[in-house]
Amino acid sequence: LQGLRAHPVGVVLALSLGAAVSLGITRFAYALLLPVMRADLGWSYTLAGAMNTVNALGYLLGALAAPALLRRLAPGTLLLWGAVLATLFMALSGFFIEAVPLLLQRLLAGVASAVIFIAGGLMAARLGALDVGRSGLLLGLYYGGVGWGISASALLVPPVLAVAPALHGWTWAWWALAAVCALATAVLVWPVRALRGLTAPATAPAPAKGLSVGASGAEGAKAVAQHAAPPAAAPVPLRALAPALLGYTLFGVGYIGYMTFVVALLREQGMASGTVTLFYALLGLAVVLSSRIWAGLLDRSRGGRALALLNGLLGVATLLPALTSAWPVVLASGLLFGGVFLAVVASTTALVRHNLPPAQWAGGISAFTVVFAAGQIVGPTVVGWIADGPGGLARGLVYSACALWLG
Repeated sequence: LQGLRAHPVGVVLALSLGAAVSLGITRFAYALLLPVMRADLGWSYTLAGAMNTVNALGYLLGALAAPALLRRLAPGTLLLWGAVLATLFMALSGFFIEAVPLLLQRLLAGVASAVIFIAGGLMAARLGALDVGRSGLLLGLYYGGVGWGISASALLVPPVLAVAPALHGWTWAWWALAAVCALATAVLVWPVRALRGLTAPATAPAPAKGLSVGASGAEGAKAVAQHAAPPAAAPVPLRALAPALLGYTLFGVGYIGYMTFVVALLREQGMASGTVTLFYALLGLAVVLSSRIWAGLLDRSRGGRALALLNGLLGVATLLPALTSAWPVVLASGLLFGGVFLAVVASTTALVRHNLPPAQWAGGISAFTVVFAAGQIVGPTVVGWIADGPGGLARGLVYSACALWLG
């Protein structure tokens, strides 16, 4: 334990590779492959969007199963098994060209990614409990791994596609991403061993000032709460939370449409491959930096103001590339989106902490988890269906922006 207290940042940075694998690569790298897979396989945008819909469905199933798994297995064991399975499912995606097995791989990868993200979040929270003064920093570093995964995917996929064989060259990109996941899994062995001696805190620690949870990071907080909260708690006041729950559902619908199709839209607009790579890499970097940007707002906003403001900003970021392909505007869209979208998840966790007693945190965060999952399950297929009609992907992103603004 003394070693962990002396070098917690190094341990959590290595642990953040779990977040990079679970969401940054397993979910968000698909946006880079969607245009070439669609062109090669003759997909509609509806089918292309369905690939991320089933991935989100798998994530929900994994999130629902994670608490039961954590009661039977140590989080480190679960983290490593999830990373191994995610690596396997990413690699298998390069061996199929039929839609059904590819949909199945995306579903299973979603299940594995949820297990990784939740187990890693629990381990980061336990590490933060050893250093309360820096717990917000440590958790922010862990969830910032999502951004590192996005940036790594942006820098890896285009060069692989450029040198891959002309026939089904996208399969090589899946294998390259799987290789990165395998390398990250090997590195994860070190923080898992380092954290093996930690036990769960006896009570649920309130997240420190500056805490920001990553995309779907509520599931990590949910796992912590379920391990620490008393077994009996009063029912969560869902009626009072209903406006926020609806707003968060629409966030799920809107944000995933952008993250699924924005690269395809930029390709359609004729943007050069190198420029798209820079756009997506900088978006990922903005995700990494976002963990500290909104801390003050989340500490001050006890109601729905933070959720409303962040949804509104995301709507602006989502609409911009649908209106113009001008590089400064597109770049602003990516930086704004990357700097905001994880903070929306943090805002719901903050809302629960501000308004519910600790005994109800698990139930409150669980409710937000479910509605968020429902939104991101619906979003990609609906946006794809709209994009198959008049107006194409630009109209699909307008729909996403309207969903965010309505939220």
